[in-house]
Amino acid sequence: MEGNFDGEKPKKDLEGMMDLNNHHGNLKTASSDQNHKDILLQIKSSKIPAVINYGASWCGVCNQILPAFCKLSNNFPKLSFIYADIDECPETTQHIRYTPTFHFYRDGERVDEMFGAGEERLHDRLWLHS
Repeated sequence: MEGNFDGEKPKKDLEGMMDLNNHHGNLKTASSDQNHKDILLQIKSSKIPAVINYGASWCGVCNQILPAFCKLSNNFPKLSFIYADIDECPETTQHIRYTPTFHFYRDGERVDEMFGAGEERLHDRLWLHS
């Protein structure tokens, strides 16, 4: 299923990357607070390993790591990849103090957190949690 969990279209900048770079349908976008809540509930109930990339459209570092995040989703097809823009989900992301922040989930529980970018660091964390 491409796009969001609720069937809405993702933001244009991520949509292009998803169409070009994601081959497994495991890359989603949280487009609103309610959508973000639904995604978190789905992660907890499905127990599928997941990573959420919390970023912002105005964040230069976030924009640098986003293409790598999309590309890495192809290398880890058993992981669910979610991008959440903190400005699109202001209520449910108010705990995010640094962008980008990555949260890693296993068996429905958050097990790790990574601050900042770095494709190699991100790859290593994804490998660890896949």
